[in-house]
Amino acid sequence: MDTQLFTGELVRLAAPNPDTDAEALTRWSRDSEYGRLMDNRPAIPRSVGWTRDWLSRDVDDSRLRFHIRTLSDDRLLGTVDIEVDHWPHGEGWVGIDIGDRDEWGKGYGTDAMRVMLRYAFVELNLHRVSLNVFEYNPRAIRSYEKCGFVREGRRRQALNRDGRRWDVIHMGILREEWLDGVQLSVSSNR
Repeated sequence: MDTQLFTGELVRLAAPNPDTDAEALTRWSRDSEYGRLMDNRPAIPRSVGWTRDWLSRDVDDSRLRFHIRTLSDDRLLGTVDIEVDHWPHGEGWVGIDIGDRDEWGKGYGTDAMRVMLRYAFVELNLHRVSLNVFEYNPRAIRSYEKCGFVREGRRRQALNRDGRRWDVIHMGILREEWLDGVQLSVSSNR
């Protein structure tokens, strides 16, 4: 049994703390590029009060929310959540973000996604995990592919940003694919 279910090589998944985390999430919401990378809704800056209230809301059993913290100094980096729409079918939808631009491209998101996939397949016993990503976010697409996600389809020109139409790419990973990737990773580390 894995006793470090929430810990990766660079990060750990932690419970959200509205009192200490609202300030950082509010600061990130003021970065419109961040907002446009993580959501198809219009970017909008939030207040600390709004963010604290949002973090304080009870989340039902179908949506599990975590905050991403560094192992080295416990710094808040971002959020990751999984929503299980269909427990009988074992399907979950994951969303992830790294809030501070200075931390982009350092492997934190990939590590956090690997931890979330372990949680999804081991603890939640899911069969598949899906996500959507915007065509204009190649860094995220590469990260998801490193974690084993494959492109399964796209909604053509579904998003309008700055007068241009962009595709929304649908990606997914099955439990067997994740297990194959984990086994490959273990054997290459020997």
